[in-house]
Amino acid sequence: MLTLKEVLIELENYGDETIKKIYLNHGVREPLYGVRVQDMKKIVKKVRKNHELSLELFSTGNYDAMYLAGLIADENKISKSDLQKWVREAPHSAISEYTVAWVAAESNYGYNLGLQWIESSNELVATAGWSALSNYAAITQDDKLDLTMYDQLLDRVEKNIHSAPNRVRYTMNGFVIAVGSYIIELTEKASQVAEKIGKVSVNVGNTSCKVPIAVDQIKKVKEKGKLGKKRKMARC
Repeated sequence: MLTLKEVLIELENYGDETIKKIYLNHGVREPLYGVRVQDMKKIVKKVRKNHELSLELFSTGNYDAMYLAGLIADENKISKSDLQKWVREAPHSAISEYTVAWVAAESNYGYNLGLQWIESSNELVATAGWSALSNYAAITQDDKLDLTMYDQLLDRVEKNIHSAPNRVRYTMNGFVIAVGSYIIELTEKASQVAEKIGKVSVNVGNTSCKVPIAVDQIKKVKEKGKLGKKRKMARC
């Protein structure tokens, strides 16, 4: 089994200056090596799920190590306090919206933490909350979801999205797409909300990234015949 030091050496060896520049353009801060996700997954194959190592990696503060921590985290062993610590320490939206949100959604605490986090005045914590709720909907059967709450959250998005903080707007938009795509009973409501909110403006920094149009994304899922098709896991 690889130690923390050995994993960090592997990450450094996979580091690529071109990828690092891309990450920096997205607002990621040092320290980082610039590791492609597909290269991280080579390390995942070696260590598999490893709770203790995931906590050690996240605590380094290194962007690549923190992202890898999410890929190897054990959703059955991570605690609520671990996830609270992770969301507080997330240095960038990619960590809060993906790493933290993915693991939270797969754990026993994702839904409740998601509802708690979206109330935060901290932008990255709030984005983790919206993303966790989106991912929870994507992997949880509808009969186990609080559909009334998801319906109310759609109303909240419709009312507040254009005045919300930058990355919160992005994850709220993603929430509408997720609900429309994964919760059959709320597809029509989500589509209506998507129509009303229209194009969502988000500052994506020095990148060519575009914010998906929610109504178009839901339509694409419908055209592919994949409405309501749940994912096996949030992480990808």
